[in-house]
Amino acid sequence: MTAFEPDDAAFVYDEFSSFGENLEEYGIDASAFPPVVRLGHALPDGRVLSGLRWGDAAPELVFLHGGAQNAHTWDTVLLALDRPALAIDLPGHGHSDFRPDQWYGPAHNAEAVVSMIEAHCPAPVVLVGMSLGGLTANAVAANRPDLVRSLVVVDVTPGVNSDKAADIHAFIAGPQSFPSFKEIFDRTVEFNPTRSVASLRRGILHNAHRQGDGSWVWNYDRRALTDIEMPDMGDLWEDVSAVTCPYVLVRGGVSPVVDDDDVAELLRRQPEATVELVPDAGHSVQGDDPIRLTELLRKTLVG
Repeated sequence: MTAFEPDDAAFVYDEFSSFGENLEEYGIDASAFPPVVRLGHALPDGRVLSGLRWGDAAPELVFLHGGAQNAHTWDTVLLALDRPALAIDLPGHGHSDFRPDQWYGPAHNAEAVVSMIEAHCPAPVVLVGMSLGGLTANAVAANRPDLVRSLVVVDVTPGVNSDKAADIHAFIAGPQSFPSFKEIFDRTVEFNPTRSVASLRRGILHNAHRQGDGSWVWNYDRRALTDIEMPDMGDLWEDVSAVTCPYVLVRGGVSPVVDDDDVAELLRRQPEATVELVPDAGHSVQGDDPIRLTELLRKTLVG
């Protein structure tokens, strides 16, 4: 074991140290990539929403991750895209503060996201959201159309239910802590067969931390999964209907989360929407096929 192994006592996490691995794994030109800085935004209630700002110019895109993820899930996409962007840690995730009330539904998330977009994005953006982040993005675009010029939703609709997301929920609701990095890694690999082991290793390091006794604990707020019942989120399909900007749904080809009935309902409410299928990707399209997702985002930026 070397000092670079996470279970080694000498291992030190650096959130910006793995970009070279992303570039190498996906064959991205490593000659240059935009500067990346972590920033915090104070919300009206005193909590802090954190995010990663990519590039020096005003963000053209804003990225919202899925439940139990964080802003680093978009790293490979943003390295390949090479455009100024803001990737936000949703409340209770990554470096963002937990909510005392544990309400992490799309409407509450959207309030925080809107505040951060207003502060850091002077012009309307392409808003990209996956899973919980996609439902949150729907709410932002529906209620603040002045902030969003195009909406890209990755592998989710309001038609998602416990059956479609059973494997995802089983993984998220599993143990909070693990005796070693190897054990948290092995379980993550088991539940993510469409991802490379290198990307899963990076993902864990961005999404968990080692405690003094050597055990590893997830960073996101898991209390809401088991301790309280989530509040009524209302009819999220109405958010879809209310979106007025161009709408793109990206569907993972081997993901059960979005089915044909969901697509039909989406197109009934958004007849001009574009539906893109990424054939070999599961639910986390940005992790399974980040290069194809980047290509689709470039089309959206041009459109």
